[in-house]
Amino acid sequence: MIKKVDHIGIAVRSLDEALPFYTETLQLEFLGIEEVKSQGVKVAFIKAGETKLELLEPTSQESPIAKFIERRGEGLHHVALGVDSIQDRIKVMKEKGIKMLGDEPKPGAGGAQVAFMHPKSTGGILYEFCEKKGLK
Repeated sequence: MIKKVDHIGIAVRSLDEALPFYTETLQLEFLGIEEVKSQGVKVAFIKAGETKLELLEPTSQESPIAKFIERRGEGLHHVALGVDSIQDRIKVMKEKGIKMLGDEPKPGAGGAQVAFMHPKSTGGILYEFCEKKGLK
């Protein structure tokens, strides 16, 4: 079952350049920065009401985020949906013909397990399942 929109991922070239817009101009609450080596990104978390914004800065040119920015520029990268059982969600999506980007969840930011649906199966939007056991 999908519980909520957990966060919205936004690809940026530089956290240092992007953060002032969110924290100073929009006056949103900065929650912290974390590096997720498995995804090749440095992530800044911003609280926007009940949802978080996740600013994604690539840590190398091989990072999926670097490739995304090269193709499409900075901007909306993905919408993350909070789920209770990510393995069950992956199984159901495959049964419904949705192509997943990988068969198993991977470690994500904030201690979450994550799995992505291929945008070609979802009307052009990259959706992420996000399971945070014991986390908010």
